[in-house]
Amino acid sequence: MISGADTAFILISAALVLLMTPGLALFYAGMVRGKNVLGTILQSFIMISVISIEWVYIGYSMAFGPDVAGFVGDLSFFALNGVTSAPSSEYATTIPQTVFMIYQCMFAIITPALITGAIAERMRFGPFLIFSLAWAIVVYNPVCHWVWGSGGWLGARGVLDFAGGLVVHLTSGMAALAAVIVLGPRKGLGRESFIPHSLPMTLLGTGLLWFGWFGFNGGSALAADGIAAGAFVATHLAGMAGMAMWTLVEWIHYKRPTTLGAASGAIAGLATVTPAAGFITPNAAIIIGLIAGFCCYTAVSFKNKIGFDDSLDVVGIHGVGGIIGTICLGIFASKAVNSGGADGLLAGNAAFLGTQIFGVAVVGAYAFIASIILLKITDIICRGLRVKEEDEILGLDQSSHSETAYNM
Repeated sequence: MISGADTAFILISAALVLLMTPGLALFYAGMVRGKNVLGTILQSFIMISVISIEWVYIGYSMAFGPDVAGFVGDLSFFALNGVTSAPSSEYATTIPQTVFMIYQCMFAIITPALITGAIAERMRFGPFLIFSLAWAIVVYNPVCHWVWGSGGWLGARGVLDFAGGLVVHLTSGMAALAAVIVLGPRKGLGRESFIPHSLPMTLLGTGLLWFGWFGFNGGSALAADGIAAGAFVATHLAGMAGMAMWTLVEWIHYKRPTTLGAASGAIAGLATVTPAAGFITPNAAIIIGLIAGFCCYTAVSFKNKIGFDDSLDVVGIHGVGGIIGTICLGIFASKAVNSGGADGLLAGNAAFLGTQIFGVAVVGAYAFIASIILLKITDIICRGLRVKEEDEILGLDQSSHSETAYNM
């Protein structure tokens, strides 16, 4: 039976998740050099179009259609055939299936957009579009089915992911790692200044992401109920704890805190609590946020030491955050919070922790290997992934889009 309250809540949550993609565009754009602002923004914005089209025709059906061998959904919902205003008996019984479909579409949009932070300032726009579309089909849709789809094999093994630690953050983080390896570093890395051109823009993006994350995590309850409320609270507490820890560690390390560090810490906390948000207590959320702030800071610092050009820290924040959050779920989960979940290690169920680690290993390996293969194929088809050296020096705004963000 359809609930008006649940329907309204998920529609609002879908709008909040959509807002996260423009928020991500600003978050990333503020950290690149001024000559690459519009190119960076467009890489996120264009996903709204490309992935929405893909989702309507095959994505939703692959992720949430009738199961095929536990691996993927069939194409019964091709072009949204059979997706009506009636509720779904398998996924959300109190909201129209059209609402569930469009809510999940927003997750599909932002996931490949997250990858763009790793390849910022150096990838050609055409190959980027081809890779992103292929990646959504080959990586996102099947993994989404494995974990969230009815009959998906990881879900059947007991792997839990409330709002996307595996499906969104780990897949995009491993794809980012693959892209950095295949593309190589930006020209001049280590010799030239790569200072963010507009930290206020990044902070604005952080605020929009934080705001949207309440729909990302809270809406994943798929109902306006106590689980949604708990996820909402956990989201905020983890975000603030991640920001506090990152700022503190940076203050100790460099003798002064930075706004970029505060923003990065908040996103680390929010990303890390995502898989656990609907299964944990508020105190556990704070602990997870603190762990995220410390571990993601360490990961980003290590990247800088070895000259690994993950331009905007996708691997260090989203990849590492997805891993930590999924494992922490195996530690802190409690059926007292969500009877539909599981008890974790602290509740006496060590086996569930092992299940979560297994989920991390499988999804991480699949996303990384598949992304490497897709990048290599795209490289061959398009005769190169990177812009020419002179175009990279000029900047993507002018060389790829014949635009400039600032007329000065």
